Amino acid sequence: MEKFPHHLNALFAQLGLASGDDDIAAFIMKHAPLPSHFSLLEAPFWTENQVAFLREELEEDADWAEVIDQLDVALRAMP
Repeated sequence: MEKFPHHLNALFAQLGLASGDDDIAAFIMKHAPLPSHFSLLEAPFWTENQVAFLREELEEDADWAEVIDQLDVALRAMP
């Protein structure tokens, strides 16, 4: 299987979200900081399908896992 790097733009597109740099910045500004008592998967803004995708990729430590972790860190930072 060919491995290829993923970026936040591609992750947002995969999640069915607007994936431009400004769109991602707006999403993070809107939802950050994610409370420490929430896991990323418990955040109230995901759809069931988005949670399923994120969970699967993290559990499999798939190519997307590193980018999902980057998003998690960004959502926990203060805007």
